[in-house]
Amino acid sequence: MKKTLTFALLHFGVAFTVTYLLTGSVVLGGAVALIEPAVNTVVFYFHEKVWKKFETKQSSLVAA
Repeated sequence: MKKTLTFALLHFGVAFTVTYLLTGSVVLGGAVALIEPAVNTVVFYFHEKVWKKFETKQSSLVAA
């Protein structure tokens, strides 16, 4: 759990810093830093579902 929390803080920091450096806006940097990880989490969930189906299909082809 500690690794997950430290990664989340790192992700937040990178998202904020990159956005701030590109825009000069603390507000926009904060908004992107909050929204981007949330969207990324949802995308990752669906990516894992698709990847699991792909792995299952590959396993059954190898076993056949």
